[in-house]
Amino acid sequence: MSGSGRHRRRIRIGLPVAAAGVAAAVAAALLTSSAGAATALPEPTVKPATSSASLAELERRVAGAVAGDDTAGETTEKSSYGASTTSSSDDSTVSPMVIGGTETTITSAPWMAQLWYYDDQGTTDEADDLGFFCGGAVVAPTKILTAAHCVKGYDWYNYGAVVTGTAQLPTTDDAGNTDLHGGTVTLPHRQWNHPSYSSTTIDNDIAVVTLANPVKATPIRMTTSGDTASYAAGTSAKVYGWGRTSSTSQDISETLKTATLPIQSDTTCAGYYGSEFIKGHMVCAGTPASGSDSGTTSACNGDSGGPLVVNGRIVGVVSWGVQDCVAEGAYSVFAKVSSYVGAAYPRVDDTNISGDHRADMWVRNASTKTGYSKDSNGTSFAARESWGNWDGVNVVLQTDLDRDGYQDLLYRRSADGDVFWSHYVPASGTWATKQIADNWKTRTRIVVPGDVTGDYKPDLLSVDSGGYLWIYPGNGNGTFGTRVKVGSGWNQYNSLRGHGDFTGDGKADLIARSSSGGYIYLFKGTGTAGTGAFATRIKVRTWATYNGFDAVGDVTGDGKADFLARNSAGTLYLYPGTGKATSEIFATPKSVGTDFKQYDIFG
Repeated sequence: MSGSGRHRRRIRIGLPVAAAGVAAAVAAALLTSSAGAATALPEPTVKPATSSASLAELERRVAGAVAGDDTAGETTEKSSYGASTTSSSDDSTVSPMVIGGTETTITSAPWMAQLWYYDDQGTTDEADDLGFFCGGAVVAPTKILTAAHCVKGYDWYNYGAVVTGTAQLPTTDDAGNTDLHGGTVTLPHRQWNHPSYSSTTIDNDIAVVTLANPVKATPIRMTTSGDTASYAAGTSAKVYGWGRTSSTSQDISETLKTATLPIQSDTTCAGYYGSEFIKGHMVCAGTPASGSDSGTTSACNGDSGGPLVVNGRIVGVVSWGVQDCVAEGAYSVFAKVSSYVGAAYPRVDDTNISGDHRADMWVRNASTKTGYSKDSNGTSFAARESWGNWDGVNVVLQTDLDRDGYQDLLYRRSADGDVFWSHYVPASGTWATKQIADNWKTRTRIVVPGDVTGDYKPDLLSVDSGGYLWIYPGNGNGTFGTRVKVGSGWNQYNSLRGHGDFTGDGKADLIARSSSGGYIYLFKGTGTAGTGAFATRIKVRTWATYNGFDAVGDVTGDGKADFLARNSAGTLYLYPGTGKATSEIFATPKSVGTDFKQYDIFG
């Protein structure tokens, strides 16, 4: 099997977005008057990928996985809670319960996802087929949070399928037809697992699968890095999945089920599992198993990758436990999400131009007004690609306001200060342009750093002529809620940039440079709106020699937001992020080009 990350994108954007017109309905909090047509910008060219997967192919993968008898992430050390999908008996009736749990509906857990994997190894011999099933949770329209042991070492693009929107597992008839029971099947586009995942210890067992197209399922959020209350011993948590319903049968449930489990302390978990339980990386839950199905409430094989939920947020991902799930005194073990949200969230918010895990850069030539994209290679940028003439604008920013996995552009028209959002529409294969702000000529800074307010929906920030910073909370569809004032004094900074999480806590931050002295400050995001949106600034650098800055996200692909700075000679330096909220926020810079003096707009 090939490793992860081979395929980058189903489509590639070759030229800039079209600015065809103005949408009729816009957010009242932003747009206060009607406006004319947007600046006429070049039409886009969308290049189909060399390979994809049809609905029939995806259903074939599901059917093959349904008939499979393999387990994801098998290890001799522990029992990962992956499962085969083949019934161990001739009885077609499967008890729709977790061990000790109850049946539930997709309405109560609309974010639940089924991950199906089938590889026939390219042979007609069914003996070498690989087919298994895992659970997961939709955390954004194109993002599934699951377990690393369900992902690492498997090629989900070529052999996987994800089903959402149904509480029932798929079934197949004698003719080979697949019934999704109202669900939707989607192609996995790319995959990420924690780089330190260990298949021996099942440590760092967290992963994100990116879908080729957004799904309609309502997402659920991960908990925050600072959450301790959810892990207090005795806290009531719910686990969801389609896993085994008995210790004496390999059958998994045909219907989604849930069970309520009390969180256990690290001391209790380590008391049973010893060194196999890694404090800070894992959490266990449930009452001690009784030794049999009776008296036991537990996650089990087939629940792998599914969520453990407290107060509407994911606090754990089903990871491992004892074989057959009911050994006396045992507990279910989960990856502790508060410890991994800093690593996982950049993969949730990793949209970029080329569609891989590395943030790309958009620039405009000052004299010709030609826009260019430069694809990140991890430590440098590839040759620029022309996006045509971008005259008539003075701000261009890369973002993904509708969270559909395709990078959008937000730009401001020079003539009247109107701000437009151009975005790709996958259903029609075209681009749409919507005006989102009227007469923002006097706005000294506009920033789209991602999710500032903690709801996983990208937000918009601006600084007005009086120096007040405003947050426009995104609705996840290119519209915004009522703006919220953060504070004053922001015009003391001649640069305000942000795109992602610089501190490794899963919250979007800002980087500002003072007009006097060239001091660089980190404004650490708190995940809330209003005056408390950012913590007290931290001075991290003195950059008096730089005259251009850019923050496009994770350029290196390591899950940490990076920064770009240009000196007066035109050399652009990449400052790799470290994830530290201190003066060590950036690693040693690397030159990524000496010809950047020609550009007047950085995206």
